[in-house]
Amino acid sequence: MKVLLDTHAFLWWINDDPQLSHMARQTIANGGNTLFFSTASGWEIVIKTKLGKLRLPDDMASFLFEQLSVNAINTLPVQMNHALRVYSLPDFHRDPFDRLLIAQAQVESLPIITADRQFAGYQVEIIW
Repeated sequence: MKVLLDTHAFLWWINDDPQLSHMARQTIANGGNTLFFSTASGWEIVIKTKLGKLRLPDDMASFLFEQLSVNAINTLPVQMNHALRVYSLPDFHRDPFDRLLIAQAQVESLPIITADRQFAGYQVEIIW
């Protein structure tokens, strides 16, 4: 199965955070699954780190690329059709990063691993 990781799911996975659900943990750990990390999540991490809301090593780029590699997670670039899909989404969720992840999940027909309950208002399969 192909699956998209929400930003917090990725961070909780690499930090072995107990907030990550059992189902999410099993899905990520299953080597038969293909995992995707959105470029939008990378951008969100950079912004939150810069604002002091998130702490990562100083060489953040090397750290993120290493974590993606070690955990066999593919990068999902933001395409124009992803950005345009955001326009048609209902306004249940206001966070622009999450709205883009929802759009990517819809366009690419990917379930998304997320604890964010606001995702339930959208036509996207949630794994949690």
